[in-house]
Amino acid sequence: MGKSKKKVFDFHLPVFIPAALITLLFVSVAIIFGEPVKEYFLDLRNQLYDSVGGFFVLTMNLLLVAAIFFTFSKFGKIKLGGPNAQPDFNNFSWYSMLFSAGMGIGLIYYGVAEPVQHFAIPPIPVDGEINATKQAFKFTFLHYGFHPWAVYGMIALAFAFFTFNRNLPLSVRSLFYPLLGQKIHGFIGHVVDVMAVIACLFGLATTLGFGAQQVGAGLYFLFGWENTLTLQVIFIAITTSLATISIVSGLDKGVKVLSVLNIRMALLFLLLMFILGPTVFLFDSIIENIGLYFQGFLELGTYTEVYAETKWQNNWTVFYWAWWIAWSPFVGIFIARVSRGRTIREFLTGVIILPVLFSFIWFTVFGSSALYLELHKLADIAGAVKLDKSTALFEMLNNYPWSIFMSVIGIILIISFFVTSSDSGSLVVDFITTGGKLDAPVGTRVFWAMVEGGLAISLLVGGGLSTLQTAVMLAALPFAIILIVMVYSLFKGLKKERVKQLRSRVKRKKRIHSTKMDKYLEEEED
Repeated sequence: MGKSKKKVFDFHLPVFIPAALITLLFVSVAIIFGEPVKEYFLDLRNQLYDSVGGFFVLTMNLLLVAAIFFTFSKFGKIKLGGPNAQPDFNNFSWYSMLFSAGMGIGLIYYGVAEPVQHFAIPPIPVDGEINATKQAFKFTFLHYGFHPWAVYGMIALAFAFFTFNRNLPLSVRSLFYPLLGQKIHGFIGHVVDVMAVIACLFGLATTLGFGAQQVGAGLYFLFGWENTLTLQVIFIAITTSLATISIVSGLDKGVKVLSVLNIRMALLFLLLMFILGPTVFLFDSIIENIGLYFQGFLELGTYTEVYAETKWQNNWTVFYWAWWIAWSPFVGIFIARVSRGRTIREFLTGVIILPVLFSFIWFTVFGSSALYLELHKLADIAGAVKLDKSTALFEMLNNYPWSIFMSVIGIILIISFFVTSSDSGSLVVDFITTGGKLDAPVGTRVFWAMVEGGLAISLLVGGGLSTLQTAVMLAALPFAIILIVMVYSLFKGLKKERVKQLRSRVKRKKRIHSTKMDKYLEEEED
């Protein structure tokens, strides 16, 4: 008998068809009806945030508490993939991949813009520039600190556990196996997977579109090239092509290599800025800013703006919480895929602590370099941010040595991070739309990479980027509920896994089960 032909495409039709139809419908409506639809979704989002903003704050805190509990509990020693599993990637490659997929783009885009904007318009009114600067970093660190990474860590842990320890598909439906059993393979499972695919596609498409605008702004700043729609479309086409090459190369050769390149280039960029900027000021700022974050941790983490009359929190903290929640299935699935062989304690520590520390240093080095100029009246970075956030990084670099060289590195880093997001996003959509297969056919990977690029170009040309971004934010509410239920489901699954490993350990040591041991294991299982 001859060898069976390997599939070029592989789609799980109950998920693929609804996701494709809904995506086509949303994009068509966003482009055809334009501004009225944008205003409708924006109004709907604001109403939602007014009503459930506090629920998002509560959800983020619950997931952080859950992450701390699972890290230090008796479950911490459980290994993802079983007792004999070994990591697929070394630590540096692993950190590079989870960081590039998780937040690399946000650091580049908001590294200067967010601290400067909070400095110019303090979230909570304060007296004096020094207090405004302190508050700017406290809120910026809140948005990129332990809360968002705890969300990523918890959902990634659930994906990894149910995939590698329970042999379930790498898909959102698998998170509910302890509660629903085989029903996850039916209608309910299809619905949650479709939601995840749409959130991932829309999120990546809008991110690519806004990234094109930032690269265009950088090229205009450097070379005077007009930031036209044509230039932005070319950027998306190049990004999509590079992402396609990466995912065809596979996880080991493509995504891993690109992620390692990203983090090395980011470290170089960070180090150069630290040296070229006001070094002593930056060093002292790192120490003080981290201290400020921990001093206000409980206050900021539970801040709901209930006694204020502004809508600041809706546009910043609640928006961020909604974004991280809506984005979590994409990042969580990708992190899970590259995390086999690590204990739960090692996994959660790696996913949460190191990226948070890097984020704090990054925002301080770039944000404080900008605010140093503001505090010493050397440049008006706040004015530039007010006009266009995408130029903030380049405006700041222009006031320090090697500005052209640093700006070129910045543009390359933006492109590299966007390529990594695109290829990792394509892999995630592949996993879900092929029924949770870990090794989707090349044709399917290429298909989704091209779809993402095509979506971004269509929305950019049709003016629908903001509409789709707002639509993604609306998906955060059901996903927040899913995340809370997921924590309970994971707890049940881990209890059974621990009992299973205890029984196996007793059996290996050839000990006779005592009545006391049997009773203990039964209680643990219940």
